Amino acid sequence: MGGLDSYSRFSSNIRQLAKMNSPCIICPRKCKVNRFESKVGFCGIGNNPVVSSVGPHFGEESVLVGDGGSGTIFFAGCNIGCIFCQNYDISHLKQGDVVSIEQLADFMIHLQDRLCSNINLVTPTHLVAPIAAAIEIAKYKGLALPIVYNTGGYDSVQTLKLLEGMIDIYMPDMKFSDSQVSKQLCNAEDYPQVNFEAVKEMHRQVGSLKIQNGLASRGLLIRHLVLPNNMAGSFKIVDYLVEQISPDTAINVMGQYRPCFEASRYPQINRRPTLDEIETVRQYASDKVLTIID
Repeated sequence: MGGLDSYSRFSSNIRQLAKMNSPCIICPRKCKVNRFESKVGFCGIGNNPVVSSVGPHFGEESVLVGDGGSGTIFFAGCNIGCIFCQNYDISHLKQGDVVSIEQLADFMIHLQDRLCSNINLVTPTHLVAPIAAAIEIAKYKGLALPIVYNTGGYDSVQTLKLLEGMIDIYMPDMKFSDSQVSKQLCNAEDYPQVNFEAVKEMHRQVGSLKIQNGLASRGLLIRHLVLPNNMAGSFKIVDYLVEQISPDTAINVMGQYRPCFEASRYPQINRRPTLDEIETVRQYASDKVLTIID
């Protein structure tokens, strides 16, 4: 659906993002494949977006849902590849349909027409160039909803800087604080360092979460999934947010982990977290004055 020259009509930052796909250095894995030649790296997706589903979602955080739901666009593929992924059919098996930038922009307008509260880009990291181009087209067509960057948190600061001004709400996962755990569970030993730096850049761009009339309009919203046996290193993540980001940081401490995909191969995560494990993390975050979001 077009090579690098197809981005010539877009703004400078978007053109730079497109160049980072050939060779691909768009995410921290830096696979350096030429995605404009349909080569694929770790994420398994070429230059064109693969979309799994589009529609209003009422299961997101309450500050994103409102009356019309969060306007979600689920992208296939993933640059993290957690072995316990609950959406492995999308992220690992890459189920979905290839779409053009123009179609992606039309999806955004469609979600706005359906009175969704925002445009929620789910797993966008490996597709930021076409996504950013679609946002630019959609805004020209009248898109006025907040843009939510719903990411696994393994994002390059270099890439994030080129997104400044396009994203209203950053919603990254903070999955692990221990490099040996991240190496074991997603083959990304540098995840904690990369994730912490990415979250700091996101906060620099949009600040702490702002809520107007019950809905998030701008800012940073952290998602943290509690794993059994404290495999996520939850307390260190909370401490980082308080000490290095802001005590006002909004966080959703999630307790819905269940063993999926290949989790049964790893005894330490082959069970749900107990209610006590979940509540201990929530209480620790609350005691540190973080804003708890459900």
